[in-house]
Amino acid sequence: MEPRFDLMANELGAKISKRFYNVSLAIQQSSLPQATQELVMLRVSQINGCGFCVDYHTKDAAAAGETAVRLNLVAAWRHSTVFTEAERAALALAEEGTRLADAHLGVSDQTWAQVREHYDDDQTAALVYLVSVINAANRLGVIVNNPGGAYEPGKFADMAN
Repeated sequence: MEPRFDLMANELGAKISKRFYNVSLAIQQSSLPQATQELVMLRVSQINGCGFCVDYHTKDAAAAGETAVRLNLVAAWRHSTVFTEAERAALALAEEGTRLADAHLGVSDQTWAQVREHYDDDQTAALVYLVSVINAANRLGVIVNNPGGAYEPGKFADMAN
């Protein structure tokens, strides 16, 4: 499987990618727990079928110390016991905020209340932007057919420079 187009090899694509990464970096540097960020990005990427992003976030989460059990169960988080109530609220928001085109009515008041119970204003802002940004990243990956399998943890660490 070969990508259709290398956004980073195109001058405009690389310029936009750098700015896109800087938004992601601001979210990463927020007080939203890093484990929650990785779980949310992995779950959204699974829903959207982005092989590159599933590969990326699985490997980055594992490199950061996330357990194989939790990574393997994130797709079935509603039917597992390994996630905290706060993580469950974040995963529910991620799913509801991602499945907008599936005749979903958006984020339910119940899910929003659970998010607000567990996350302060800054963490909530980071979580909302995280769901939006990873959905955009998934779409980029799927459109240009970026395959999963070859990502190495930390690959994009110097992109902010």
